[in-house]
Amino acid sequence: MSAGTRDAVLSPRILPELLRVADVDPGLLLTTFDERDSAELGGVLARAEVLFTGWGCPPLDEDALRRMPRLRAVVHAAGSVKHHVTDACWKRGLLVSSAAAANALPVAEYTLAAILFANKRVLEAAHAYRVARGPVDPLHRYPRAGNYRKTVGLVGASLIGRRVLELLRPFDLRVLVNDPYADPAEVTALGGEPCSLDELLRRSDVVSLHAPLLPQTHHLLDASRLGLMPDGATLINTARGSLVDTAALTEELVAGRLHAVLDHTEPEVLPAASPLFNLPNVLLTPHVAGSLGGELDRLAATAVEELERYARGLGFRHAVDPGRLAYSA
Repeated sequence: MSAGTRDAVLSPRILPELLRVADVDPGLLLTTFDERDSAELGGVLARAEVLFTGWGCPPLDEDALRRMPRLRAVVHAAGSVKHHVTDACWKRGLLVSSAAAANALPVAEYTLAAILFANKRVLEAAHAYRVARGPVDPLHRYPRAGNYRKTVGLVGASLIGRRVLELLRPFDLRVLVNDPYADPAEVTALGGEPCSLDELLRRSDVVSLHAPLLPQTHHLLDASRLGLMPDGATLINTARGSLVDTAALTEELVAGRLHAVLDHTEPEVLPAASPLFNLPNVLLTPHVAGSLGGELDRLAATAVEELERYARGLGFRHAVDPGRLAYSA
């Protein structure tokens, strides 16, 4: 992992737990698998049985694995493993675990807050109050505000999408779900109503994206699909910016027809001149929905628990299924 990742994830609360379950040098940080970069690296890699990885881990390709003949498992203290776990890992038969389930929790919590605030028209009301600096009549200004019997559309029944479904259960909301890989019966059991993407967009007051970025999901919401959303609807993106055609979305937002809560954009950092920074119907956040601060302890604790299960000869609780990687994050 990167040096910054180690400092953030292996806090003084977590490091003693890692040392309890593993034979590890806490001062050793690998940012490369190229033994030419260090005289000691070759010996370290040759002895490694498990890699404890995080953001910034280099790819585990055939050359890297050749230097690690004893390697049996990869425990990732973060979400997606697509950046470093390669086909060579699966051919070797490595066991792989991810803390994606732990990282899903804060994203789902952010999404829940965004949904409730969006339907309550909090962004608009705050802007109106800031401009008026005097009385604002919300009953007349926002006659459709509120969450009672509103419709929420979730695009993707991923770990995060399913957690959002759970969090929405106490509220008087109708929840539509679109996911071509999800079992409709399972979606129904979770409290969602399976439907096509176009139907979801037409019917939803709020649309929240939880789909992975795949070739078939690039610009999933283009101009025509954004045009299906009702006037005044809100788009929430905590997934990947490339799921949405930024130019088309910007046009809709500048016109004031749609609202948006965007934690991911394309590009990831918008140009300084982007009008989205100043629009009253847009909330931009700099990729904060995922684990931050103390929430990183949950990621690391999950990874340490997986490492302890491995040490005891137990299967991973959060094992990565290579067969699902083609359509997951």
